[in-house]
Amino acid sequence: MPVKWISTEFKGVRYYESDTRKNGKRKDRYYAIRYQTTDKETGKRERREEGLGWESDKWTAEKAALTLAELRKAHTTGEGPTRLKEKREKEKARKEAEKQEKIRQQKENVTFGHYFEKTFYPISKRHKKRKTYIMEELHFRLWLKPVIGEKLLKAIKPFDLERIKKKLLDKGKSPRTVQYVFATFRQVWNMARRDGLVIDDSPTKKVKVPKFDNKRQRFLNLNEEDNLLKALLKKSRLVHDITLLSLRTGMRAGEILNLRWSHVDLHNGRILIMDAKGDKSRAAFMTDDVKAMFEMMKPITDAPGDYVFNLDGEKLSEIPWLFRKTIDELNLNEGIGDQRQRVCFHTCRHTFASRLAESGVDLYTIKTLLGHSTISLTERYSHLGDSSMQDAIKKFDAMVKARSEEISKKETTKAANR
Repeated sequence: MPVKWISTEFKGVRYYESDTRKNGKRKDRYYAIRYQTTDKETGKRERREEGLGWESDKWTAEKAALTLAELRKAHTTGEGPTRLKEKREKEKARKEAEKQEKIRQQKENVTFGHYFEKTFYPISKRHKKRKTYIMEELHFRLWLKPVIGEKLLKAIKPFDLERIKKKLLDKGKSPRTVQYVFATFRQVWNMARRDGLVIDDSPTKKVKVPKFDNKRQRFLNLNEEDNLLKALLKKSRLVHDITLLSLRTGMRAGEILNLRWSHVDLHNGRILIMDAKGDKSRAAFMTDDVKAMFEMMKPITDAPGDYVFNLDGEKLSEIPWLFRKTIDELNLNEGIGDQRQRVCFHTCRHTFASRLAESGVDLYTIKTLLGHSTISLTERYSHLGDSSMQDAIKKFDAMVKARSEEISKKETTKAANR
């Protein structure tokens, strides 16, 4: 049924009443306007009628008349929209521009501390290992927040990072710690850049970090290794076996603690190291004593997914404290202040690599067995293979001398035959 339009006291404004909608006690009214306009493309005059809205949505005859007056004025002056559709589109664009400007201002006014606590850290907790996000929070709370926590992200400059570096060094922290704190800052900055809060590269790129050498130089000699294994065996078969495995394969602590029975191939004497450091898997190879160790061990259940090293069926989260206690009892760190020279569990891995180098194994093979990402990490063991290089030079020297003697003998024989 066609609607019945009702004229108002304002020329060009009319409405109809709804049979279903209510505005208070009376029927709701829908307002529309009629006007003449000129088509911009054809230049022809045409009559148009456009709906505005319901009285319940705050439309009135007076408001409709004002809208119509604005359109007529625009048609006369040539300034502004001459059609309601244009007016609405312009208003929509204006509101969108205001919205984007508000978002831009909000982004520009975000502080480093607010972004870390509200965005970066919650994401870090969901996707990173517990040890990692706890360390990031520590870096933020102790070193980053006091200096730049209240500073706008866009306002952070290399000078602010210089202040953080100075504070760390003044507190006696190592250059390595400076690097770790800067790494946390850089991750926050890169996420903020991804979110459009900043556009430049991290300010840390323009801050020079003091050089450092944190490479562990200490490895166990045969006597120290034997004493350690014997002492551990008297106290704990579990800790003894974990230590033996690292000494014989070079496996990291985390790789050993995550080892499952499904990764142990006794038939071929191989250990599959899954998701190792750098998300790369590799194989380790059993020595006779490691193979014998595995054969003596029995899984708690027949399920191949069970962890090899566990305590009452529960996966170990770290190397048991008994290892460090035994190191202290054997006085292996007595009088040693340099952390690079102190014995820790990682020393077992270092000992394995050092033995290989001393045996003349090439660096590329050592790199592969250790799972190093680059050969530069393995080159620390190059000096241990000096004896094999000396042997090579001796062989070379002997060859030169033999060749020289052979030539001399031929010349002597020729001279005798003249």
